[in-house]
Amino acid sequence: MRPIDFELQRTIRAPIDQVFARIADIEGHNTWMAGTGSMLKQSRQTSPGAPAVGTTFVDETSQGPMPGEITELEAPHTIVFHWWEKSKSGKLKFEGWPSYHLEPAGPGETLVRHRGKLVPYGAWRLATPVLRRFAIKERTITVDALKASFERNREA
Repeated sequence: MRPIDFELQRTIRAPIDQVFARIADIEGHNTWMAGTGSMLKQSRQTSPGAPAVGTTFVDETSQGPMPGEITELEAPHTIVFHWWEKSKSGKLKFEGWPSYHLEPAGPGETLVRHRGKLVPYGAWRLATPVLRRFAIKERTITVDALKASFERNREA
């Protein structure tokens, strides 16, 4: 089975630097992802300093903790996260690479291309069709929450 790959797009009514800053702020995800129905419960940066390549984090999810790191960061255009989940015996079950590619879309607007890549391992590969639907649903919740966070700020 091949990796699960897909792309979602949203245009957000906010300048590119503000959208990028919100995505790069790992612990800030706790604010704009709250109450969305996502499997994400809380994100916590586990390495010191401003977000950069190599910055580590842990996402507490309904499935348990998932460690990760930033693997690519080119402000304000690109950020790629990498996370993984292992079994109790230490075998890799899944790896994911959610990435955000931003470009100006007009005065005060940003086009967000959100790419999801998920690789299941071992017996989990048999569940690829179900995992694909789940991954698209989860990532759709995320980009919609990102967009809504700017819309709420406009209305305030």
